[in-house]
Amino acid sequence: MRKRDHNVLTNAASLLICGLLAGVVVAAAAFPAVAMSGLAAKAGAETFGALPTELTVARSPQISYLLASDGKTPLATMYDENRKDVKLKDISPLMQKAIIAAEDHDFYKHNGVDLNGVARAFVNNQAGASRQGASTLTMQYVRLAISYSATHPADVVAATEDTSARKLREMRYALQIDKELSKDEILERYLNIAAFGNGAYGIYAASQVYFGKLPSKLDIQESALLAGMVKAPTAFDPTTPGGYPQAVDRRDYVIDNMVLTGAITPAEADQAKKIKLKVKDKRTPNGCVATNQRTWGFFCDYFYRWWMQQETFGSTSYDRERRLKSGGYTITTTLDVQAQQGADSAVRRGIKNAESYKAARMVAAIEPGTGRVRAIAVNRNFKIDDPKNPQNKIATDPKKAKKNIRGNYPNTVNPLVTGGGGITGYQAGSTFKMFAMVAALEKGIPLSYTINSQPFFRSEYVIQPGPAACAGTHFYCPKNASPSMTGVHNMWSAFGKSVNTYFIPLQQQVGAENVVKVAQRLGITFRAPKDAEFAATKEAAHDWGAFSLGVSQTTPLELANAYATLAADGEYCEPIPVQEIRGPDGDKLDIANPHCEKRFSTEVARAAVDAARCPVGDRSSTSKCTGATAGNVRGIVKAPVAGKSGTTDSDKTSALVAMTKQYAVAGIMADPDWPQTNQKMGHDVKNGINPAVYETLRDAMKGKDRKNFTPPSGKIILGDQRSIPDVKCQTIDAAKSRLRGAGFDPVVSTSKVPSSCPKDTAAGTSPDGRTIKGGVVTIEVSSGGGTPPSGDATPPGGVTPTRPGRPRG
Repeated sequence: MRKRDHNVLTNAASLLICGLLAGVVVAAAAFPAVAMSGLAAKAGAETFGALPTELTVARSPQISYLLASDGKTPLATMYDENRKDVKLKDISPLMQKAIIAAEDHDFYKHNGVDLNGVARAFVNNQAGASRQGASTLTMQYVRLAISYSATHPADVVAATEDTSARKLREMRYALQIDKELSKDEILERYLNIAAFGNGAYGIYAASQVYFGKLPSKLDIQESALLAGMVKAPTAFDPTTPGGYPQAVDRRDYVIDNMVLTGAITPAEADQAKKIKLKVKDKRTPNGCVATNQRTWGFFCDYFYRWWMQQETFGSTSYDRERRLKSGGYTITTTLDVQAQQGADSAVRRGIKNAESYKAARMVAAIEPGTGRVRAIAVNRNFKIDDPKNPQNKIATDPKKAKKNIRGNYPNTVNPLVTGGGGITGYQAGSTFKMFAMVAALEKGIPLSYTINSQPFFRSEYVIQPGPAACAGTHFYCPKNASPSMTGVHNMWSAFGKSVNTYFIPLQQQVGAENVVKVAQRLGITFRAPKDAEFAATKEAAHDWGAFSLGVSQTTPLELANAYATLAADGEYCEPIPVQEIRGPDGDKLDIANPHCEKRFSTEVARAAVDAARCPVGDRSSTSKCTGATAGNVRGIVKAPVAGKSGTTDSDKTSALVAMTKQYAVAGIMADPDWPQTNQKMGHDVKNGINPAVYETLRDAMKGKDRKNFTPPSGKIILGDQRSIPDVKCQTIDAAKSRLRGAGFDPVVSTSKVPSSCPKDTAAGTSPDGRTIKGGVVTIEVSSGGGTPPSGDATPPGGVTPTRPGRPRG
């Protein structure tokens, strides 16, 4: 702070006069009935010199701004007090002159305390005229500064109570501040701290609320109105019928005083007073529910929940919220406007309005390699339903419906997409097969590993007797969605066609506990109590037979990030909604930096992505894709893509993940009010989840580079290749024995092929030549009397799948 030069005699005189008059004059101004009280005079004279001179001024609460990732698009504002400090140079000179005309004509002449004003107030109040104060702008600033620096409610009361002690304290501090700060600095601070009513604190907020403009653009009549309001913002409120005429009178009073102080000419005053007062009364939106609810609300809520978990912003939730709402931060979030608008349109497009309340389409988009959340959308409005005039439909859950409990359509503030606050997630079906595949790849099982998948598989997992058990047993017995899936599959084809009886044997082979651990390393959190119980111990997880078919709950955000980790070559990044946070002084906080770590080897991640290109209609130079459950995605996005679809029993939920190198988008369609819905949640192009996902990805990718995934290399593709023994014309039993001895898993084809070998002997194998150690080798059976088979055909049948090196039947 800059000290201004003062005349020593003037300063001394000021202190002396204040010391002598404080007990009488201040008491007279404040309490005319006791003005001549000797006690008041004695107390004032004795205590003035002992009063402290150092005023500790805390920064007044500042509004925080949330912006999109472009650093321009406003998303939301959060505040306890709507205030943003501005420099004096950014405030209209007319506004500066208006506040002086309204509150302190001699501001640039006195030393913080206007002795003439004090004397005037004393004489006036003793004469019984209308009460006058003697507070200068500097003293008013002191009063407000003490209030904002108070740490206890009693201190706030003391700073504003109408007592001589308070006046004395203000005068003492004002004299000191006037020495330490320039007049312009004091004026700037005052204009930034003063209250203007309607939730506007400081001149920046006031000019926005009442006139929708920057304070640098205020004209005479606007400046006069705002300057007149600080004395009594409620009484002079121009937005109310009762306050409007008083506000006009007060404005004109200030304009007249601007003439007296020489700020404007009489002609300018007359012209300004003729202007009809018009105010916008546009309060600045506060919080997520006051933002653009349809487009930004759910993302804003995710940001808010993230902030409230960061210990950097305080040790308690109260401290963190106060920091957000009073810290004056400019927060550039990770929200990609293009991706968000695409996601919002996609979740709402096509679905039948009559059924939309039964089916929530939920989508999240995240950036691989950074964890930055780019979009969050659901076909709901982010809004609190009015209990007095409810819009929401009765919940779809019959038990809730009987009690007239309303569901979350069309309005909700529940974090449906991101989880938390009681939302544990939804089953994501076969998208979880990715975790079994990654666990197998980490165990050294390659993409080319084959299993002869049957229509059903009798597992080693013990469950309660029921539809999921093999008939007459207590063993888990998964089935395929279609008979066409029967046959020998590798990881490419099994993942592309979503073959249950490939992935449960694979899970059993690598250990379900290892599959669960992979899911956890990819960010799946298991919020639901039952899921958490299974995932709590290695022993419990080992018996989680159906895990790879997606029976546990997750959220679109977690699912998107799990796949994004693989797209980023195994680099896991904690999901984050911010990319830059700056304090009120422009200082950058490093908490917005991505938090990433390598959790999977590059080759494992690339191999998993290579297989994941099959379900969405894409492939690499190394892929061996022979089926796709969502084969139109590649053509719609028009970029290299990977992903996986998933559906639960009876189609109670459906899911799809689709990703490029830049975005991973996951969508789940479910009824958050009734998980056991009788509604079918499909993948179809009209009412299903698939279009919500691939349209989001398509729109997010507009204008972006088409980056390719790097294919895997080395043994992770084909594994340890071994020569297959020649078993032509041997008996079937001899052929099986020889193949087992060579380390393969022999199966016998259920159909026969023409061959020169005797009937019912081995006509050859498929494949022939070489294949992976422990892989399936199909023995082709001769029908006799024909030419030898080509060896390239894949037989439609076989026997029970086995583990490599561990024959089964």
